[in-house]
Amino acid sequence: MATAFIRFVNILIAALLAGTSFGIWLGLNPLNYSAPTYIEQQQNLVLSLNILMVTLVFIATLVTSISAYLQRKNKVIFFILLLAAVSFAACIVISRFGNLPIQNEMLTWTVTSFPENWTELRDKWWSFHIARTIAELIGLVLVTLAAVVRPAGGT
Repeated sequence: MATAFIRFVNILIAALLAGTSFGIWLGLNPLNYSAPTYIEQQQNLVLSLNILMVTLVFIATLVTSISAYLQRKNKVIFFILLLAAVSFAACIVISRFGNLPIQNEMLTWTVTSFPENWTELRDKWWSFHIARTIAELIGLVLVTLAAVVRPAGGT
């Protein structure tokens, strides 16, 4: 019963994490925004979602690791979940060393005062966001696969 509950929580957290990032990817592409629009939108996005997304990715990594441990007797499921945990951990690394430095700089900008290379920073942030979203989607697919595929001898 505990394993089933962990599987459920794992899918739920992974779906919230990947779904939020995927929605940003599809709905908030900043490539055609003016500088003032981009700055306002991005600052609002960072300030409103940063704590939530950091929390979700850490919980997703932790719950996926716990789920892998609980299902370690089934080597196939264990390996799938281990790959999912690595995918979520990759999101942490991408965010910490890719997105976060750019976000911290961007939070100091104003709509009337921003660097000349703001589009380069915007494009770098966007590339990191896409990479992070793909890693989250891979993690979600793997977590879901581990929950629905029951190889012979699995629990």
